[in-house]
Amino acid sequence: MVPTSMGEVKTIFEWELFGVGVDAGQTTIRLRHAWGEVGAVGVGQTWSPFMDPDIFPNTVEYWGPSGMPLFRNVQLRWMPMRGDDELFIALERPGASADGGIYADRVELEGVRIRTPLPDLSAHYRKTGKWGHFQVAGILRQIKWDDVNTDQLDLSGSDTGWGLHASTNLKVGSGDLIRASVVYGEGVENYMNDAPIDIGIRNNFSDPNKPVVGEAIPLLGIVAFYEHAWSKKLNTAIGYSYFGMDNPDGQSPDAFDSGHYAVGNVMYTPVSGVMAAAELQWGQRKNFTDGWSTDDLRFQMSFKYNFSWTLGGKK
Repeated sequence: MVPTSMGEVKTIFEWELFGVGVDAGQTTIRLRHAWGEVGAVGVGQTWSPFMDPDIFPNTVEYWGPSGMPLFRNVQLRWMPMRGDDELFIALERPGASADGGIYADRVELEGVRIRTPLPDLSAHYRKTGKWGHFQVAGILRQIKWDDVNTDQLDLSGSDTGWGLHASTNLKVGSGDLIRASVVYGEGVENYMNDAPIDIGIRNNFSDPNKPVVGEAIPLLGIVAFYEHAWSKKLNTAIGYSYFGMDNPDGQSPDAFDSGHYAVGNVMYTPVSGVMAAAELQWGQRKNFTDGWSTDDLRFQMSFKYNFSWTLGGKK
């Protein structure tokens, strides 16, 4: 941090070596935060105001609950209130994905192009006290798609994506904590931790010129975790998360419909900077209409040692 006449200049540059996507399983450099702010204005890549990073539970499983918004996005943010009462408003980099569903291989859809002409508008208000915090957030976005084919069909259209997210950390007793959230919306799946697409296809056979239409897919996400301190060295986190989509009738039978996620663990911290954990994890995926679902049960043991050193100057 550097003090100036406009306020403190704060910058963050953070990266990791945990490959995801095409780099899954590799130690590829992955940018997390590249952020700068002065006074009440910030710009760069960091957590979206639509999410609440403090509801991520104390687990060793990397990916986290499926039903929570979890997105670091490029944004221009205004922060008129900070402290116990916090208000953030941001214009975020837009982006959306679409799925042709059962018509994905039709030549009529090859000329349909999705676009997001305006930045996403997001905001949150957070109230913090000795009891914990409560946050309410919202997001609004415009999604359009253009049919550039020269046939008799007109598959162009647009829809509005929106979302509401309420979350909390609630302190219980002297050392326990409840982390919980509920999110509902349409067409904001790319802000979720574990979601496929924002726009799906609905049949519209009554109109011969527009037999199918795109629409923002509704979603519901739930997170509920309880963290208990058995002692100063021994802790447990246990909880459940759900994420579901209301797929339109033009979606493929094997499209993602809903997912369940549950974790329970025991963490032991004998001294500062050293941690050992045993954790049981369960997940389930259910498809749209083909009747397929699968469960995944995993037991994980982990050990962590934190270390740091200073290069030059004084510590």
